[in-house]
Amino acid sequence: MIDPVLLFGLALVAGAPLALSPLPTALAAALAAAALRRRAGRAALAAAALALVTGGLRARALLDDARGLYGSAAALLQPPARCEVTGAVISSPVVVGAAQRPAGEAPTARIDVELSGGTCGGRALPGPLRARLHGAPLDLARGDRLEVVVDLAPIHLFRNEGLRDATAAIARSGIVASGSIVDARRAAEGRSIGAAVDRARAAVRGRIEATFHPEAAALGRALVLGETDLAPEDQDAFRESGLAHLLAVSGTHLILAVAGFAAVARALLVRVDPIAARWDAGRITAALCVPAAWLYADFAGGGGSAMRAAAMLSCAMCARLAGLRPAGVRCFALSLAGAAAVDPLVACDLSFGLSAAATAGLLWLQRPLAALLVPGEGGRGDDCADGGPPGARSSSSSPRALARKVLAPLATTLAAMFGCAPLLLMNGETFPLLGVAANIVAAPIGELAALPFCLAHAVLSWAPSVERGCALVGSGALLAVRAVARASADTGVVLRLPEPSPAQLSALAAAIALAWAAERRARRLAALAAGAAAWLLLEIVAVRAGAPRGVLRVSVLDVGQGDAILIDLPEGGAMLVDAGGFVGSPVDPGARVIRPLLRSRRRARLDAVVLSHPHPDHFGGLPAVVEGVEVGELWDTGQGEAEGAGPVYAKLLSDLRRRGVPVVRPASLCGRPRALSGATVEVLAPCPDLHPDRGANDNSFVLRITHGAHAALLVGDAEHEAEEALVARYGAALRADLLKVGHHGSRTSTGPALLAAVDPAVAAVTCGVRNRYGHPSPEVLSRLSARGVAIARMDRGGALIWETDGERVRWSRPGEPPSPAPARRGAAEGTAAPER
Repeated sequence: MIDPVLLFGLALVAGAPLALSPLPTALAAALAAAALRRRAGRAALAAAALALVTGGLRARALLDDARGLYGSAAALLQPPARCEVTGAVISSPVVVGAAQRPAGEAPTARIDVELSGGTCGGRALPGPLRARLHGAPLDLARGDRLEVVVDLAPIHLFRNEGLRDATAAIARSGIVASGSIVDARRAAEGRSIGAAVDRARAAVRGRIEATFHPEAAALGRALVLGETDLAPEDQDAFRESGLAHLLAVSGTHLILAVAGFAAVARALLVRVDPIAARWDAGRITAALCVPAAWLYADFAGGGGSAMRAAAMLSCAMCARLAGLRPAGVRCFALSLAGAAAVDPLVACDLSFGLSAAATAGLLWLQRPLAALLVPGEGGRGDDCADGGPPGARSSSSSPRALARKVLAPLATTLAAMFGCAPLLLMNGETFPLLGVAANIVAAPIGELAALPFCLAHAVLSWAPSVERGCALVGSGALLAVRAVARASADTGVVLRLPEPSPAQLSALAAAIALAWAAERRARRLAALAAGAAAWLLLEIVAVRAGAPRGVLRVSVLDVGQGDAILIDLPEGGAMLVDAGGFVGSPVDPGARVIRPLLRSRRRARLDAVVLSHPHPDHFGGLPAVVEGVEVGELWDTGQGEAEGAGPVYAKLLSDLRRRGVPVVRPASLCGRPRALSGATVEVLAPCPDLHPDRGANDNSFVLRITHGAHAALLVGDAEHEAEEALVARYGAALRADLLKVGHHGSRTSTGPALLAAVDPAVAAVTCGVRNRYGHPSPEVLSRLSARGVAIARMDRGGALIWETDGERVRWSRPGEPPSPAPARRGAAEGTAAPER
């Protein structure tokens, strides 16, 4: 029979997927219940169904509340405001950006604060508001009361159809705003256990910075404190090599730390005669290990992985305390159920998911893999379960024993990697084919040298010479692990796979349930084969949905204060117009939004990439985009090359030319409508070439894209001068159903004459929730409303998807079903424009 507690825990965790993807999750749950009905019992399945529904309702309620919180914050902080407020620190300070900090510049921290009084932009703060603040002093701790002056803005959610809902992060943390500290004063110190833990973290952080090799300090902080602010090249190397887990605070770290504590505690207890004579030192040690596990998990950053491991270890220690034998599966089940009971959206925590998936792989895959690698080993799996040491029945020098010593780590690594594979595919573009080999080389260094010496270093400040020795060994081990990660990543031997869709993950879950329930090997293989077939069939569906035939689909993306428009063409091709970006922002919209969206839509090629004009909020994300896809040609006005648009723009052109991508200028595009993959693309400006007396905005590419009877007009950042020239030259030929409003809705664009000529039904305004320019202008909104144009603002509701089959038009926003677009209204006076 299947453990009913495990079913209950899995169902409770699945509440979050049910809230986010109801149909695939419900279907997978129904198939799993049908498969497990004989091995679980009706009562267990009924309890699991109740847990699934309850978890889904709780998760849905949290998501709805989060949207309300975010809406209130956006109303208060749009445009961004300078706030003079008081608040309390609610998270451990975390050093960020240390690897990129100029030499000699003092480090700062990121903190989460609950603001509860003061003003923002001259308006009173109406109630508690949680914000993430940068530039905080390192000596702060949870519970500290602050008086701060901060530049605050709503966080940007980047709401785009096909990407994960960022609202879950708000629902889990309550953080709805972020900003930089201008001035801060601590009014009162926190006195909680959390404050004491944070001060201990600060002390250990200081000792790591003082004693570790400079290139290993960030690695040491990641390993001991959970602060992952590595240099970008190191972050990429650890991710692409499959070694990121060696720097994460995982269950292995926690068990090693608590085991060391337990060994010391037991050694002391057995030497105290009154205690040793009357009580079981092992049980006392088990009782002490429970709070020790939670304190260490909190000290190490309180991530989902560490907290889940602490829960699992606590379960085992409680069983030991009660005189029972810990059962790994039951402890795993209770850790899942407890986490989901506290946080219904815990499945959205990547570290928790990877930890749970790796543990599941070890529990259910390690023995079969060991049996596969070492013939005859399958029956030996019970040795560990029965408490006997592996290999107790055979000579340690026999060939089988030697093979076991060599291949057992391989089976363990494979089991953990197979368990994590779906999550790794969801959160990265590549799967490391050399990850197993890299783990076999690096894992012993990390777990036998780096981890124990770094943990010992954290408690040896009272013995400076020993502390320095630990720092030396720990630094060397960490740098060796980094060298393996870099060497593995440099080979480029990775598998590029598309992101699994919710339907594919649901099919995988159902197939695992069927295989789990099967009693014969043939049926298990058949269940897995059926799951693989369903996966491939759903992949075909995803490919067709990503490149619909017979449809022109224009996706005006939410990338913040910038333009990015992905166009799916009727015969399967695609083009990208701009890619967002903003000077000084740490977020690259190309890597954050556009590449994941292309991956979600199974797009490996762009027939044309168009740079409307050489401003950073239009080309900043392009380098990250073109790095990962095949590009047919780049359309560029040439103004950036003529006048110099900076190193990012210059490198973009250089890299594309080196790849043999043609760079096409206006002279080759104007007056020659192109039939591009079933659509007609007309370049209307700057024609016949650049206008030397105009700035970059008024030299923007203006594109009219037509399919059948309907068209979209994209005007870049064209302002009044360019608009007047367009109207004078083309007049009613500018007609279009969709207008991408010029210059983010600035008052210098979208004049009455252009609106009358275009006569749009829908207007897309590419402004960001954090913009300080007052975009969109009330004047522009008023003009659009007066004509009855439906307005789609990216800062309210996220991306716009507009599509036509040549006869009918429909449009939608993220989370909404598509609906027919309104017909062009002409100059309908006094008609209020719908805003979605």
